[in-house]
Amino acid sequence: MLLFVSGTGNCCTSGYTLRNIMPQGFVISDWEALDRLSRPHGLNYHHCVSSAVNAGIDMVMAGGKHEQFLEDLISLAKSGEMPMARIDDAVERILRVKFVSGLFEHPFADRSLLDMVGCKLHRELAREAVRKSLVLLKNGKDPKKSFLPLDKNAKKILIAGTHADDLGYQCGGWTKTWKGTGGRITIGTTILDAVKKSVGEETEVIYEKYPSPDTLASQDISYAIVAVGEEPYAEFSGDNSVLVIPFNGSDLIRSVAERIPTLAILVSGRPLVLESQLLEKIDAFVAAWLPGTEGEGITDVIFGNYEFTGRLPVTWFRNVGQLPMNTGDNAYDPLFPFGFGLSNKKEKSSD
Repeated sequence: MLLFVSGTGNCCTSGYTLRNIMPQGFVISDWEALDRLSRPHGLNYHHCVSSAVNAGIDMVMAGGKHEQFLEDLISLAKSGEMPMARIDDAVERILRVKFVSGLFEHPFADRSLLDMVGCKLHRELAREAVRKSLVLLKNGKDPKKSFLPLDKNAKKILIAGTHADDLGYQCGGWTKTWKGTGGRITIGTTILDAVKKSVGEETEVIYEKYPSPDTLASQDISYAIVAVGEEPYAEFSGDNSVLVIPFNGSDLIRSVAERIPTLAILVSGRPLVLESQLLEKIDAFVAAWLPGTEGEGITDVIFGNYEFTGRLPVTWFRNVGQLPMNTGDNAYDPLFPFGFGLSNKKEKSSD
């Protein structure tokens, strides 16, 4: 498939690239990529179709312009601007791949496999993946005294934040829809669900997305878990030049952490800006990335059933002015370096 290059569709018209460098199989365009062959985009779609298909594009993801694409293609063929030999070549390439793939003998997938979707084994594997991908970035205000693991039998705990009870936010983009969406979009376990399953029967769990002043003033809450993060996104809809925690996430964490011992969990597909003052206020901080449907993978670790083993796969910057930032840079001064990650393993004391 051809993709966008520096915001243009020029690669869609490079016949040399399409036929000499990639001579086998068939070539497909990116979504609505043909529009970018004219300025403004899509203004002269007739020209876009002619340029791309004549250059060697065999299959076009036309998007909302599929009817116009067919009209222009037929018009080009009738006028001779598009040789039938080029159309026959495109059809032959597409059909050849389908023949080799066995689609004519077995045009549909084995539907019996649907019974395995969301099965217990798959959910256990997904839960394990969550456990192993979590990265513990802070564990206690005092280096000698860890905050995690949390006490399952605490008298009362507070669960707060925009991402504490939202499966859609846990799953992120490309989940059921292109950009994804919030809410209970599928079967699964939110962080709140998982906490309720994990704590003792006598533990009172209070859930408030945005805790009230009265709740924050309570003197009998043992600790709080605040889950914040990003809305689901895909492709350019996720472009972000500031990378702050959405929904006033930093303010929410701060308001809780100033009054109650707090574990902050960030649900995001990338590092976000974490002010040093905010990190100082919270007792523990976990990067959960996009944990998907199995929220119990998080509680498995924060309550101590498993150890934190995850390490940062990227550098965590201090501010967006440092980007791009890579290991080996002369001015490499990250908030957390590439490969960083703490463990909640308790050291054994010796007599």
